[in-house]
Amino acid sequence: MTYYRWLESPLGALLLTGDGQSLTGLYLKGQKHFPKQTEAWRESVQANPFNQVQEQLAEYFDHQRQSFNLPVAARGTDFQKQVWQLLSQIPFGKTISYGSLAQQLGQPTASRAVGAANGRNPISIVVPCHRVIAASGKLTGYAGGIDRKRWLLEHETANLEDSHPSQQLLLLSD
Repeated sequence: MTYYRWLESPLGALLLTGDGQSLTGLYLKGQKHFPKQTEAWRESVQANPFNQVQEQLAEYFDHQRQSFNLPVAARGTDFQKQVWQLLSQIPFGKTISYGSLAQQLGQPTASRAVGAANGRNPISIVVPCHRVIAASGKLTGYAGGIDRKRWLLEHETANLEDSHPSQQLLLLSD
């Protein structure tokens, strides 16, 4: 069974999905690869871990949290799960290129496959796929839209105390 709940956020409505123990999805309304609700879905405000997700997201949006401590169970291929695991290691307020992620996987020519896996990340924000950018520094390919990606990156860098010019994000439009 899939449980779901809607939350409001500065980015608009967010759809949470879960299995009663773990968060299985966090989707921005209208994003690419948005899940289709089935008969097996049940709306639940109280299903685990929805209250914990709501609390941590509120702290994140209020600049009180830089990382998430939530039970997650993303469904995907082994390769996708490897990419998503690396995404979780990108520090708050920092970015990495698709090519750099491919190199970390030991597959330096797989930047497009990394990009495809990144785009299929079912747990946006918590698994920070928005922190992956083109090697040129350009904002590209975000399932929730480039404007939301830019907002998330600007949100994360807005209050970094130790931000040096060499560490700041390059935010270019497409």
